[in-house]
Amino acid sequence: MVFAVIQTGGKQYKISPEQKIKIEKVEGDKDAAFVFDKVLLVADADKIKIGAPYVEGAKAEGIILKQARDRKKIVFKYHSKTRYRKKKGHRQHFTEVKINKIRY
Repeated sequence: MVFAVIQTGGKQYKISPEQKIKIEKVEGDKDAAFVFDKVLLVADADKIKIGAPYVEGAKAEGIILKQARDRKKIVFKYHSKTRYRKKKGHRQHFTEVKINKIRY
């Protein structure tokens, strides 16, 4: 089974073909092709290629499934004995991508 480790949005993801991943928001429309060119590692059965920092010529190709916002996260700050309470909500933008191929 082929898998790879890619870098996008300041994070690293382990991916394999036909997998759906939720990543930090990237520019692109729904059903548009997207290419991840920052591939850190590619493994295929016994063969492993490790990049320094990236594997040369390796790419992961996918399709953008949706652009959306995540569920609301509550940020609550509280200081005891001083009547300090602050409640705030945050919804992070994300992109869902389906990986089609890993080329190396």
